[in-house]
Amino acid sequence: MSASSRAGVRCVGGIVHDPAGRLLLIQRANEPGRGLWSIPGGRVEPGETDVAALVREMREETGLRVRPDELAGHVVRGRYEIYDYVCHVEGGALRAGDDAADARWVDAAAFAALALTDGLADTLRGWAMLPRC
Repeated sequence: MSASSRAGVRCVGGIVHDPAGRLLLIQRANEPGRGLWSIPGGRVEPGETDVAALVREMREETGLRVRPDELAGHVVRGRYEIYDYVCHVEGGALRAGDDAADARWVDAAAFAALALTDGLADTLRGWAMLPRC
């Protein structure tokens, strides 16, 4: 898959739940969506696969090493074509980095209280990927 397509800029996101069922979210440090909470991810660089981009972006934004698994779904947000994958943590220590102002595991109550990027809650609900606790 290439970094860009006719629809726009190809991006990836990582959907990660911890053993307690909490969802990993980052607070965006930059536009679009500065200050809002979303799943970690970013652009696929030229010559990069979705998997390589996702491993890189997750490490840069959260400090975690992940193993991407199945595609959860695909959304288009403006010029960004985003492919979100279920991921499993293989190591690292959670910390906000790169484009993230904060990173944390959130349960259902915390998720409902956060200012989320547009459409995130509905999208994750439709994919059965909301926090499980």
